Amino acid sequence: MNAADIVYLPETVAHDADIDQINEEAFGPGRFTRAAYRIRENGPHERPLSFVATYQGAVIASVRMTRVSAGPGRGLMLGPLAVRHDFKSVGIGRKLVKIALEGAEEAGFPLVFLVGDEPYYGPLGFRRIPRGQVSMPRPVDLGRLLAVEFSSGAVAKLAGIIDHEDVGTKP
Repeated sequence: MNAADIVYLPETVAHDADIDQINEEAFGPGRFTRAAYRIRENGPHERPLSFVATYQGAVIASVRMTRVSAGPGRGLMLGPLAVRHDFKSVGIGRKLVKIALEGAEEAGFPLVFLVGDEPYYGPLGFRRIPRGQVSMPRPVDLGRLLAVEFSSGAVAKLAGIIDHEDVGTKP
């Protein structure tokens, strides 16, 4: 496989079954108990800002973005990011993250947040959110809450529980 053989595309409804299978492979049934999954349960993801990687026409990786809010702060949550086992460690995940971040910035979102490992996401611009500034709807290691901001001061506006942006608009 050559990196040039990987095609990156915006996600469509036609990719949903493949994405579900990739996430099952990557995270197993325990994914439903995670804090980030709880946020995703509360509303749809942003399909125009979510992407897949394909190889010979088959979906091999995906990344999704979901609108979130915490107090006056707004942005996107990146994830899940998943790559099929046979295609790991060749840069596909990082490329998907870069594409998603570019899309988020172009769309005018002030920041992108995630729950992840700083050694992986730090080189992509993510930094830790100050401990105690925000929390999640389920338990999570607060040291894994990371964000990259496109608008100065956007991270400082996050306060309280991070949740799907639709939560505040539900009757």
